[in-house]
Amino acid sequence: MLNKYPMWKNIMVMLIIAVGCFYAVPNLFGEDHAVQVVATRGAEVTTSTQSIVAEQLAGKGIAVKRSELENGQLLVRVQDAEQQLLAKEVIADALGDKFTVALNLAPATPEWLESLGGSPMKLGLDLRGGVHFLMEVDMGEALRKMEEGKIADFRSQLREERIRYAGIRDTAKGIEINFRDAETLGHAERFLKTRTKDMLFTDVSNGGNFVLRAVMSEVYIKQVKEEALQQNITTIRNRVNELGVAEPVVQRQGAERIVVELPGVQDTARAKEILGATASIEFHMVDDKADANAAASGRVSAGSEVFQRREGGAVVLKKEVMLTGDHITGAQPSFDQYSRPQVSINLDAKGGSIFSNVTKDNVGKPMATLFIEYKDSGERNADGSVKMKKIEEVISVATINQRLGRNFVITGLGHAESQNLALLLRAGALIAPVSIVEERTIGPSLGAENIENGVQAMVWGMAAVLIFMLVYYRGFGLIANLALTANLVMVVGVMSMIPGAVLTLPGIAGMVLTVGMAVDGNVLIYERIREELRAGRSVQQAIHEGYGNAFSTIADANITTFMTALILFAVGTGAVKGFAVTLMIGIATSMFTAIVGTRSIVNAIWGGKRVKKLSI
Repeated sequence: MLNKYPMWKNIMVMLIIAVGCFYAVPNLFGEDHAVQVVATRGAEVTTSTQSIVAEQLAGKGIAVKRSELENGQLLVRVQDAEQQLLAKEVIADALGDKFTVALNLAPATPEWLESLGGSPMKLGLDLRGGVHFLMEVDMGEALRKMEEGKIADFRSQLREERIRYAGIRDTAKGIEINFRDAETLGHAERFLKTRTKDMLFTDVSNGGNFVLRAVMSEVYIKQVKEEALQQNITTIRNRVNELGVAEPVVQRQGAERIVVELPGVQDTARAKEILGATASIEFHMVDDKADANAAASGRVSAGSEVFQRREGGAVVLKKEVMLTGDHITGAQPSFDQYSRPQVSINLDAKGGSIFSNVTKDNVGKPMATLFIEYKDSGERNADGSVKMKKIEEVISVATINQRLGRNFVITGLGHAESQNLALLLRAGALIAPVSIVEERTIGPSLGAENIENGVQAMVWGMAAVLIFMLVYYRGFGLIANLALTANLVMVVGVMSMIPGAVLTLPGIAGMVLTVGMAVDGNVLIYERIREELRAGRSVQQAIHEGYGNAFSTIADANITTFMTALILFAVGTGAVKGFAVTLMIGIATSMFTAIVGTRSIVNAIWGGKRVKKLSI
């Protein structure tokens, strides 16, 4: 009985442990305070942008540790949190509203290590903190959209009933419908009251003006606001899921605000851009009969409106919306035959039917894609809410060559913008614009003292186990301690390798439990070796039988625990998932280190030798 591993197996053990150590090393370097800049609405972050930022920061006396331009994004590292806040204000003022500027914490991993794929593991809000956004829903815009919908409904309902009206308009006091006589007004009032239960109708005729005013009831206004908040929360959750953030928090605060917390987020600028974006699209027919000179001065017919094209110039579109983004069920970024970015769109059945009829009747005519976005104007409304600025741009004008159905493409976008638009359309449109009224990177939610206590508990617990194993099992105890240390390093390494893995405070509890389970495997093996030695087996036979017979017991215990952790991960949320992830990884690595790792060392020291006594 030689108890020798072949060379390839020893090399495999050393290689696996080396890989685990390599991916664990980046966690030793900490993080830098940084400001991240990304472009929006067709702009680009270039070396010129980098130069402008560097010049502005130098002018304000802000020291830059490192400035990195990569993948169309600029990351500026500064000395501390105070300079980070100052740098953000300076950069935002210098670049304007075509760029998103956000706070970030960037890993301080050396460039050579990053180039080899090394990165630190992500920590949850309770350990590392993360990004906190307080978002406010523009309820005024939600009510305005609802009134626009009601106006469209009133028009179609009155036409169906063949009730003639002189005009419908939205005023500060409500929706006003003009009629030519009192009899028609009365007929319309009785009819609309039966069809629209959530509006209050009042005859406000004055002299020869016959006017019916409709206003939303208080109950309906409250319902609209509640639905706007809930739908926005759902949409923001979908967008967070698209970003791939682990264990996010998305919850309401009061009647009009939403709290979003993203633990361990590295790309805060993209998170801010996606969460705060209210991009939507509309399709309008181009008014090709409009006079170009008149349009340039803003003079167009009542049914048309002038819009600016993204690439420059103006175009006249008919006000009637042919199709909105509400009917979009799928959107994927892709490229056309000339490698130009585009967005492939899928519509629902109703949208496909509408689009099919529109394009059938307008073959050979130009149709425009209108991109609509709401931005924070930096001003406040009378009620204290954030005033939003509406930005409308025509991103493409294309001639309808044939009847289209439920699938088509949108062109005229940059690569990054096509990706963002596809993400927003997939996640769903916000029913009302939202503005980020507060943004900050936050520290550990449980406090530095609790975190320190958790780490100390793990350190002292591990120290007690190491001392016990060394005293009780002598040389074999030292081997177990080496395996236990390697196991913890490998857990950190694997957590760093998995993109979606986040270490939380309960995760540390899972690591502590892993320490106990890892050493438990060695205890079973060593006690079995002792039994074999007492039974009169030779040293080599005892080692062989000890590892061989204890394996099934260790495997059974670890597999059942792994299955339990898997169930916790599947059905649990938040802290429970954090605990389950580290426990599953710890079980897998402890099986390797406790059985294969220690056996490799034991074989190297005692295997193939005539040994009469073991230090066990």
